[in-house]
Amino acid sequence: MNNTSWKDQMRILAITTMRNEAPFLLEWIAYHQHIGVTDFLIYTNDCDDGTDVLLDRLAELGVVHHERNHSGGKKAVQWRALTKAQRHPVFAQADWIFVADVDEFLNIHAGAGKITDLMAAVPHADGFAIAWRMFGNAGILGFEDEPILEQFTKAAPEALLWPWRAVQYKSLYRQDPRYQKLGVHRPKVVNQSDNGHWVDGNGAPLPDNPNVFQYTTGPRYGLAQINHYALGAMESFLVKIARGKPNHTSDPIDLTYWSDRNFAQVDDQTILRHRPHVAERIATLKADIEVNRLHLAGVEWRTARIRALLQTVEGHSMVARLRQMAPTQVLAMADQDRLLRELMKIKAKERAQGTKS
Repeated sequence: MNNTSWKDQMRILAITTMRNEAPFLLEWIAYHQHIGVTDFLIYTNDCDDGTDVLLDRLAELGVVHHERNHSGGKKAVQWRALTKAQRHPVFAQADWIFVADVDEFLNIHAGAGKITDLMAAVPHADGFAIAWRMFGNAGILGFEDEPILEQFTKAAPEALLWPWRAVQYKSLYRQDPRYQKLGVHRPKVVNQSDNGHWVDGNGAPLPDNPNVFQYTTGPRYGLAQINHYALGAMESFLVKIARGKPNHTSDPIDLTYWSDRNFAQVDDQTILRHRPHVAERIATLKADIEVNRLHLAGVEWRTARIRALLQTVEGHSMVARLRQMAPTQVLAMADQDRLLRELMKIKAKERAQGTKS
């Protein structure tokens, strides 16, 4: 038996899918490496900016596991990747699983902000359902090759119920036979009555079969939150519109998407306590000449893509509208509560009738 602790031996696997995210990739990896992720399993599809080639190089260096996952077929590309991920050898070696997108950062408030600090705060937990905290655009117009964590610090308040998509969560959970299939927000369980012990971002127990959003009128980020940088700069948002959603290909990314996420009520810089360590790790990754070249090529591709989209009527008009829009208003909690309850009743009625609006 060696002298390393169980914490040192624990394997924490982050799983994600990407398309055209080269400028943001190194920061996301560096940050999650710093807080304790040991393995990355990344699927890419239909990349034009070299994200896939950059990941190939990082895989050669032993930083990530990279698999290509081409679009097409009946199943959405993200769901197809998650199905494949469960058959990957690194999945079987993982003690804990974290499924997230490249614009989602696990921000832990417990202790020194590491994943092991979160686990130590609730040692009996089998899973953490950690709510999104939406970080809005903050009036930033142009795309810059600068850290996302430093550019966007304006966020939603701690207590928020509406819009309901703004308070969904992502899961960090123990590898366990009870969790049959990977999910975007939570794993699918074999037996609904045996979910294990799950807690929220405050460490409070969750119901046995929770929704993909957390119904609470109070603060929800006592131990951890998911910093969700869904919008980015206004001009860069055009690239996201053109790409579309990875798991709902028919749903548009539009002004409704922007309005549901553009919060700016609170200046939240809690994640920046990790800034020096993240910067050091990014520099280490960029020390490889090929990694740095491919990163810069991705930046150049996005810059050129934005320039082209701004030359279209749709792109030019969209950015003009975004510049005119104020940050999303937060309604009184009583109104948020009423709207959510009404929506849940409507959805339940539609399910019973077999319809969907």
